[in-house]
Amino acid sequence: MTTRTPNLSTTFATPSATEPLAKFTDPDVTATGEPRARVALRQLETLWFNTGTLCNITCRNCYIESSPTNDALVYLTAAEVSSFLNEAKQLGTREIGVTGGEPFMNPEILAMLGEALAMGFDVLVLTNAMTPMQRPRIKEGLMDLHRRFGSRLCLRVSLDHYTQAHHEKERGLNTWQPAILGLDWLCASGFRTAIAGRTCWHETADMARQGYAQLFKERGWSIDADDAGQLMLFPEMAGSDTVPEITTRCWSILGKSPDEMMCASSRMVVKRNGAVAPVVLPCTLLPYDTAFEMGTTLADAGKADGGMFDSGAVKLCHRHCAEFCVLGGGSCS
Repeated sequence: MTTRTPNLSTTFATPSATEPLAKFTDPDVTATGEPRARVALRQLETLWFNTGTLCNITCRNCYIESSPTNDALVYLTAAEVSSFLNEAKQLGTREIGVTGGEPFMNPEILAMLGEALAMGFDVLVLTNAMTPMQRPRIKEGLMDLHRRFGSRLCLRVSLDHYTQAHHEKERGLNTWQPAILGLDWLCASGFRTAIAGRTCWHETADMARQGYAQLFKERGWSIDADDAGQLMLFPEMAGSDTVPEITTRCWSILGKSPDEMMCASSRMVVKRNGAVAPVVLPCTLLPYDTAFEMGTTLADAGKADGGMFDSGAVKLCHRHCAEFCVLGGGSCS
């Protein structure tokens, strides 16, 4: 296997006194010299696990660059997940989120889901619903979990558009029908099922929801296209230099609160290729930037200080913070 490893360098840069400051470089001030916004953890409501970046397909604009060859984030083990579940339980966490890559490629995925559900967490799994999920062993295991825990297990399927043409423009040829078959099985089997779509198709949110609603009706899926929790339409993350930085003044200008941001209620656990142990990150959007590592336990993350952190608070020093969360209004849970 040829490993494709993304750039793991940090976003830090220290310009000379005569150079203008570049965007998203200084953790404390923006390029205009204003105080950078930061977000404190209000409550750890959702703890995410990235079970590994390997995926059965390569999407055109995958923010995490998942593919059949990218193992920059290696498979988490059930034992590694277990220690974080115990910490999260003590902190009153409500939900466990599972993402990848494609989570159903991780050989220990069913054990992870089973333990989280048995401990009383709600569990959300992000999947493309294709071949890895549809293997007989996985389907049997999911059916067992569904019988035991019912709607506390939710599977959110990435369906980038309600038409095959646009979906396959993002995900590649011959990706539509396997996803549709996976969704047919989930809905017919009674799983709580949600859809994640994209907003890059030059149509209004109302147009998108109408299109999805028609597809859901045609397929007989019990998914409400008007419910933002059942059909999530995600803002795109182009990483353009035109993305503005978020200053402390932006909260009042935009009429938003730091408590609304994803990093006010979420953390994510990943394990880097070659690392001895998993690490905690602020959210699902910053998997590769080592400057955003908060420690190897949730306790460490709660007191991370210096660099991108201030006594556990996260400094919004990344394009995704601005583009997806603050300005895009996006959240992965």
